[in-house]
Amino acid sequence: MAIFKKPAIKSQNRKKRDIPHGLFQKCPGCSEVVPEIELAQNQRVCPRCDYHFTQSAKERIANLLDPESFVEMDADLKSVDTLRFQGMATYKDRLKKYQGSTGLLDAVISGYGILDGYKVGIAVMDFGFLAATMGSVVGERITRIIEYGTAEGCAVIIVAASGGARLYEGMLSLMQMAKTSGALARHAEQQLPYISVLTNPTTAGVMASFASLGDVIIAEPKSMIGFAGPRVIRETTHQDLPERFQTAEFLQEHGLIDMIVHRKKMREQLSQLLSYFSVVP
Repeated sequence: MAIFKKPAIKSQNRKKRDIPHGLFQKCPGCSEVVPEIELAQNQRVCPRCDYHFTQSAKERIANLLDPESFVEMDADLKSVDTLRFQGMATYKDRLKKYQGSTGLLDAVISGYGILDGYKVGIAVMDFGFLAATMGSVVGERITRIIEYGTAEGCAVIIVAASGGARLYEGMLSLMQMAKTSGALARHAEQQLPYISVLTNPTTAGVMASFASLGDVIIAEPKSMIGFAGPRVIRETTHQDLPERFQTAEFLQEHGLIDMIVHRKKMREQLSQLLSYFSVVP
């Protein structure tokens, strides 16, 4: 038995110091804690291990195009709950939630601008909006920017990141696969270039349509790319999957992807490709 009792330390008057949310991010690549401001200054690439964090559509456009050259198109298009989807939350509620958190009306920003002196039509998907799923508005905006590039005789660049077709819209979302692919076929008939940039992750209906139809297909390092996820394929086929299966590196080795480009070198690489295609500035 102890002779003396340990005195209780009273901390009633001491307030716990809260760390403001969003100041730091834990890197999935190296598990290091990285200041948010450092990530923002480094195009959301981990300065320790080069892991590519998710980047918003607005950030990508700012990094790829010449300053103040981007002109957004079809910015007023909004998704409609045609099927009156009911579930844990209605489709309208989900849209309102993500419109508030991202400041976007839907999962893609499209328009035209100048990249190192070359005029391009560009569409960039934002994974932060409903996992960048492709519904009617996403498909329509992408189709319209492809048609704009065809009409203007300029290259089209699409930066993809997606969880696939948007289930809330059923068959209407699947129709966008054919619509975007058809627009690209007409673009190709005019011998105009289309460059597809795949980021982490690019899957399902998006990967099975416009994302895999580029004259040149580029991917960011270690991006997950494929139709279904590795777990789904493993459980369906009951087979062991190859090492690095459905990574950008694996797909480049097997011929689906032409090149893997670091995010900080993407603008330079796109400019070089545009010069190869002899696109008139």
